[in-house]
Amino acid sequence: MMNYETRFTEAGGAADILEDDDVRARRRRRMFISVAVLLVVLLAGIWFFMRGQDDAALAEGAAAKSVPTVTVFIPGRQTVERTIAATGSLAARREMPVGVAGEGGMVTRVLVEPGQWVSAGQVLATIDRDVQVEQANSLAAQINVARADARIAQSELDRSQALLSRGFISKADIDRKTATRDSANARVRVAQAQLNEAQARTGRLDIRAPAAGLVLTRAIEPGQVVSSASGILFRLAKGGEMELLAQLSEGDLAATTVGVNATVTPVGTAQAFKGQVWQVSPIIDPQTRQGTARIALSYDVALRPGGFAAAKIISGSQNAPLLPESAVQSDEKGNFVYVVGKDNKIERRGVTVGEVAENGVAINAGLNGTERVVLSAGGFLNAGETVNPVLQKSAR
Repeated sequence: MMNYETRFTEAGGAADILEDDDVRARRRRRMFISVAVLLVVLLAGIWFFMRGQDDAALAEGAAAKSVPTVTVFIPGRQTVERTIAATGSLAARREMPVGVAGEGGMVTRVLVEPGQWVSAGQVLATIDRDVQVEQANSLAAQINVARADARIAQSELDRSQALLSRGFISKADIDRKTATRDSANARVRVAQAQLNEAQARTGRLDIRAPAAGLVLTRAIEPGQVVSSASGILFRLAKGGEMELLAQLSEGDLAATTVGVNATVTPVGTAQAFKGQVWQVSPIIDPQTRQGTARIALSYDVALRPGGFAAAKIISGSQNAPLLPESAVQSDEKGNFVYVVGKDNKIERRGVTVGEVAENGVAINAGLNGTERVVLSAGGFLNAGETVNPVLQKSAR
C-alpha cells in the first residue's frame, strides 16, 4: 500500500511539474506577443508622426513656393541733371570771307591750302603787278622832276631876295618867285601822294588774311583772272573757333540760358566735345517752331563746318529719386511703380516722371527715396499681393 501511494504521489508530482512548465511557456508566449504588439504599435505611431511632419513640411514648402520673389532696391535721392537733346550743323563761330580788295588781275601764286593756319596779314595769294610797278616807277620819276623844279625855284627866290636890298628887283618880283617856289613844292607833294596811292594799290594786289585763323575753303588757282566781282576766294574761321547751331523747340529754348555747358558729338565719331552755349536765338522760326542755340567749341580736326552733330545741353539740376526704366510702368491712370510695404505686401504708387537720364528716370513726385521699389516684373504683380522681397544694393 505504501509503495502504491508512493508511486502515485510521485506520478502526481511529475504531472504537477509538467503542468507548471506549460503554464510558464504560455505565459512567455503571451509576453512575447504583447511585446511584439507594443513594438508594432510604437513603430506605427512613429511612422504616422514622421509622415505628419513630412506632410507639414511639404505643405509649408508649397506655401512658400506660391509666394513670388521680387528684387527691390531703395533709390534714395541724388542730383539729376536736366539734359536737353538737340541736333544741328557745325559752323565756324566767326567765318571770314576773303576776296579781292583791289583792282584785281591774273593770279600768280596761291600760298595756302584748306586746313592751314594763317596769321593776321599773311599773304594768301598774289596777283600780277607788272603794270602797277611801272606806274609806280613813273610816279617816282615825276617826284624827282618836281623836286628839281622846287630846288630851282628856291634858288631863284634866294638870289632875288639878295638883289632886293640893292634896288635891282621889285617887291612884286619877289612875290612871283615865292609863289613859283611854293607851287613847285606843292607839285612835289602831289607827286609823292600819287606814288603812295599807286604803292597802296599795288599792295592790295596781295590777298591777305584779315585776322589769324584756319583756312576753310579755297576757290582760286594760279592763272585765274580775278576782280572785286569774283566773289569769295577764301573762307577763314577766325581763331579756329567752331560752334554748333543747335535747333531747339520753343520749350527747350526757353529752358536754355547763355553760359550753360553742353557736349557735342559729331556724326561718324563717338568722341564728345565740351562746349558752352554763348548765344540763344531771340526769335522762333514760324515754320518749324524752333530756335537756335549756338554752342561755342574749341578747334578740333573732327569738328568740320557743315557737318551734322548731336548735342546734350545741361539746362539745370534737381534732387530726386532715380529709378531704372524697368521699374516705372504706365496705364490709363498714368505712371506708377510697385513698392513693397508693410507685411511684404505690394502697393501701387502713382508717380510723376521727371528728367530721363542715361542711368534712369527721375521721379519728381510720388516717392521720397526710402521705399522698397520693385525693380522689374511689375507686370506680373497685383496690389495687395504678398511677395518675398530680395534687396539689391543698387539699380543696374
